[in-house]
Amino acid sequence: MHIVLLTNEYPPHVYGGAGIHVAHLAEELARAEGGAHTVDVLAFGEQHSHEGNLRVEGIPAGQPVATARPEHAKLMDTLGRNLAMAGRVGTANIVHAHTWYAHFAGGLARALTGARFVVTTHSFEPHRPWKVEQLGTAYHASTWIERTAYATADGVVAVSESMRRDAGALFGVPADRLAVIPNGVDARAFHPGPNAQSVRALGVDPDRPYVLFVGRVTRQKGLRHLLNAVHHLAEPVQLVLAAGQPDTDEIARETDAAVARLRHETSHHVVWLGEMLPREALAALYAHAAVFACPSVYEPFGLINVEAMACAVPVVATATGGVPEIVVDGETGLLVPIDPVGGGNPEPRDADAFARAFAARLAELLADPARARAMGRAGRARVEAEYAWEAIAARTLAFYRAVLAAPPRA
Repeated sequence: MHIVLLTNEYPPHVYGGAGIHVAHLAEELARAEGGAHTVDVLAFGEQHSHEGNLRVEGIPAGQPVATARPEHAKLMDTLGRNLAMAGRVGTANIVHAHTWYAHFAGGLARALTGARFVVTTHSFEPHRPWKVEQLGTAYHASTWIERTAYATADGVVAVSESMRRDAGALFGVPADRLAVIPNGVDARAFHPGPNAQSVRALGVDPDRPYVLFVGRVTRQKGLRHLLNAVHHLAEPVQLVLAAGQPDTDEIARETDAAVARLRHETSHHVVWLGEMLPREALAALYAHAAVFACPSVYEPFGLINVEAMACAVPVVATATGGVPEIVVDGETGLLVPIDPVGGGNPEPRDADAFARAFAARLAELLADPARARAMGRAGRARVEAEYAWEAIAARTLAFYRAVLAAPPRA
């Protein structure tokens, strides 16, 4: 097959799980079946590489488009890069788009080349209403692009059962066009091996138990709820925040204030690492953590939980989206129920009650290191059995073949 992957994120420009996913998927698809397939990656950026049957080409920003509102500039840049992507797809069997940032290109390429169009459900715009803060009315355009892509796609990969259900409920995607194929993790890079020197170099004390958070500073990741939860921990704890790239200046200021308040009002020690960390440093942070915290209010899959489990760290996470399919409550970690506001808003109805419940789960594992270690070992075993990239690439190729074998859609 000739496979073209379309994506906003691709190394070195990665800020979330989708970019990590596409990078590993591209490498494994190129290696699969003795290198029988040609894999092209078109991504936002300046990347350019050609190694064997894997080719990567970055699409740089084009000429700025004049906009009536400043917040529309990012949307126009995205559309411009999508046009460039679609124009570069000459021949292909499969065009596979990741996130709404590349969906428009995938739909155009399908129409222009006759390739079958596949999308992966990394998230759904209707479940992220706070993006209006970031995009303004361009959020409505991104939602329209996403809805159009799911109506057009020949095949949809859902990263979890939760996302499969949402694809049907939100966009009416029929079951025969859907396959559930989870995210994966490089278990060789993320492993339980200690690396105290790397942790100390980041300003973290590896000899003092710490709760670790990894994620962007965005409403989705629920960092403010974790900061509120730590207020309710009776015993002093080291809190490590590998948290950068705030969505907006407003949420950056809110987070600054919340961290300052936690430092001032409690005896907890907060280490805030505001830059995106290289994989080796991140793996070291995971491996030394006492507990990994995922307080997300919306998490279609939750790759960070898989990374933590690969490093044999127990997880305390919100029972939302695809997380309960990854974190086995009472076995590889503890889940915290959330009662969302509803109507498309996934925030907890009672934020204080949610924070207190999250704190109670953290306290359980911090007080029982033996139980935490047992959960960590179970998490590592689960990752090795369920989330290896080689198996995920094989399942993806099988889905491509099913899509190609089906009668073409109008």
